Amino acid sequence: MNLFIIPANPKSGKLIFNIFRPFDLILSSAGLLTSVLIILIAAPSTLLGVVICLAPAIICGFLVIPIPNYHNVLVVIQETIRFFSNRRNYKWEGWSVKKDESE
Repeated sequence: MNLFIIPANPKSGKLIFNIFRPFDLILSSAGLLTSVLIILIAAPSTLLGVVICLAPAIICGFLVIPIPNYHNVLVVIQETIRFFSNRRNYKWEGWSVKKDESE
C-alpha cells in the first residue's frame, strides 16, 4: 500500500488570515463596496432588484471561496484559461516498439 505524505501549505504564512491573497481581499472589498453603492443609489423595492444590486458582492465572494487542491475559485478559472490558451508541446521520451525492433 502506497502512502503519500502531503506537505503543509508553505504559502500560508504569506497569506492574510492564512486564506486570502491581497488581490482576493481587494476583489471582495470592491464587489462589496460596489453592491453597497448600487443599493444606496438605486434603493431597490423588489426582491429581483435586491438580488441584482447584490450581484457584484455575490460574484466576488464566490470567486474568493477557498476550495481543496487550489487556492480559490479564481485560481481554478485562471489555471483553466491558461491551460486551454497556451500551446501544449509534449516530447515523447518513452519506448517505441518500432525502435526496439530496428536495433
